[in-house]
Amino acid sequence: MPLKDVFDRHQKNKREIALIDAALARLEERLDGVAIVPGKVTKSSDDFPYIEEHVSVEIPEPMEASRIREKIAEKEQRRSEIAREMRQVEEHIERMPEGIDKQIFEMVYLDGMTQQEVGESVGYTQGRVSQIIKCWIKD
Repeated sequence: MPLKDVFDRHQKNKREIALIDAALARLEERLDGVAIVPGKVTKSSDDFPYIEEHVSVEIPEPMEASRIREKIAEKEQRRSEIAREMRQVEEHIERMPEGIDKQIFEMVYLDGMTQQEVGESVGYTQGRVSQIIKCWIKD
């Protein structure tokens, strides 16, 4: 994926991770609240390994719990994809030489400042900040 696209999606990815974290917390709560139902499982006898025994157990309702666990797995998968993209941006910024350009990238992409705010803090116009960013991430 082109580096420009990864940088363009960085702020959106930050927001999406926050939403995914909130959704995961809600799903975990729902999983904790799944009704407990009685069930039976089969196991080998302790004394005679080839003889089956049926044991009564109490477990979360299997269909509902499985459905919630699948949703959790999907959310965690998406979260890891986004985190990988975000690490790509952070690693690119870390590899940049020290200087004003690196500070601009840190302020825009890591601190979440607008180009206008960054320009005011470093004494540049928003247009100049935009030029610096484009120069570094062009393909």
